[in-house]
Amino acid sequence: MDLSRFQQFLTTSASAVAIKLLSAIAFWIIGRWLIGRVVALLQAAMNRNAVDPTLTKYLGSIISVALNITLVIGILGYFGIETTSFAAILAGAGVAIGAAWSGLLGNFAAGAFMLVLRPFKVGDFVSIGGVVGTVKELGLFGTTLITPDNVLTVVGNGKVFGDTIQNFSSMPVRRVERTAQLAGGVDPLDAIARLRAAVAAIPNVASDPKPNVALLDMNLNGPVIAVQPYTHTDHYWQVYFDTNEAIVRVAKEAGWPAPMPTTRMLQA
Repeated sequence: MDLSRFQQFLTTSASAVAIKLLSAIAFWIIGRWLIGRVVALLQAAMNRNAVDPTLTKYLGSIISVALNITLVIGILGYFGIETTSFAAILAGAGVAIGAAWSGLLGNFAAGAFMLVLRPFKVGDFVSIGGVVGTVKELGLFGTTLITPDNVLTVVGNGKVFGDTIQNFSSMPVRRVERTAQLAGGVDPLDAIARLRAAVAAIPNVASDPKPNVALLDMNLNGPVIAVQPYTHTDHYWQVYFDTNEAIVRVAKEAGWPAPMPTTRMLQA
C-alpha cells in the first residue's frame, strides 16, 4: 500500500473523528444547558401557579432525567450508532440494573406514591424513617431533611414509605409536654393556678386550646403537675424552654421548697 495514501487516510479519519468528538462535546454542553433552562422555566411556571414545591421539584427531576436520556441517544445517533439497537440494549440493561438495584427502584416507586398521597410537603417538620427534621427536598430516590441540630440528612423513600410518618406541621398547634415536681408541703391547687397564669403569659402559646395545667400524679416526693401549653411547631422549642423557665420562676417567687423524699421513704 502506498505510504502517503495510508497517511492521508489516517489523517482524514482522525480529523473526522476529532470533529465528531468535538461536536458531541459541544452538543452535550449546549444540550445540558438547554435542559437546565427548560426545567428551570417549567419549575418557575409551576411556582407562579402556586403548585406544591414538592411536586415541582419531583416533576423537575423526572423531566431532567428524561431529557438527558434523550440527549445521550441523540448524540449516539450523531455518531452513527443505531438507536433502535441501543434502545434494545438499554432495555436489557434496565432489566439487569433493576434486578441489581431493586432497592433504588423501590425508593423511586415509593417517591411516586408519596407524591400522590402527599403525607408531607417541603417545609413540614416531620419524623420519617426514625429521623426528625424539616423537609428540604423530596427527590427521586430519597427525602432530604434538615435535623434540629442543623444536619443535612437523606432518608431513602422506601424507608420513608414503609415506616411510620409523623407530620408535626399538619395541625395548627402542637402540645408541649412538661411536668413540675412539687414538695409534699406545697398546695397543688395553688400551684396549678400560679403555673396556669405563668404559662398563659409565655409568647406564642396558643389561647385555643388553652394550656392544660392539672394534677398529674402523687408520689413520695409530693404532687406532680402536668404543664402542657399548645403552640405552633415553629415555636415549639422556644415554648418548651420558656415553660421550664416559668416553672422555675413560679417556684422561686412562691418560695416552694425543693421536693425531697418523705421520711418513710428514707427509712425504707
